Amino acid sequence: MPHPTQLDTPRGPARVDTDLPAGPPASLLVLGHGAGGAVDAPDLLALRDAACGAGMVVARVTQPYRVAGRRAPAPAGQLDEAWTTVLAVLRRRHPKVPLLVGGRSSGARVACRTARAVGAAGVVALAFPLHPPGRPERSRAGELTTGLPTLVVNGDRDPFGMPVAGDPVEVVVRRGERHDLRRDPAGVADAVLTWLRTHGWAR
Repeated sequence: MPHPTQLDTPRGPARVDTDLPAGPPASLLVLGHGAGGAVDAPDLLALRDAACGAGMVVARVTQPYRVAGRRAPAPAGQLDEAWTTVLAVLRRRHPKVPLLVGGRSSGARVACRTARAVGAAGVVALAFPLHPPGRPERSRAGELTTGLPTLVVNGDRDPFGMPVAGDPVEVVVRRGERHDLRRDPAGVADAVLTWLRTHGWAR
């Protein structure tokens, strides 16, 4: 069962749903949601279940604008500020394990932009929105260049584009999937878990 808590940030209260593994934790995985979505997206729930079963603490963070009932996302700087505030609290709660950050779509972008600042060991980016639909010239590829091990899982039919792999960024292409990655959430979770285990962050 998740343990929901509310944490104050400079941008209003955020909500954190934390799921604990059965035994001692191997690592902490913190996940953010998409711009208009929530932390109960199918891919996030599948990843939560797989990661908890592999010994990870999983915390899913709902940004303050969503807690307040708004669908339109806050500006990037405000998202990053709220996220880093929450991460500081979570690191104090789970100080002795590696930290992995990630999320889907907008949440993946936030995780990438702040990964170095929060002391993450790696990044999991689900449905990374490489560019706005139909606007490939507005690439966000630079956000993936954190210098940290990064896994991108995108569908080959995603209108937001497909990032290109390059050390240390790995890209897993899910055939037939669009931006929501809803066709096979368990397959998405399995791909992430394989990568996490390769790096020793999951059992």
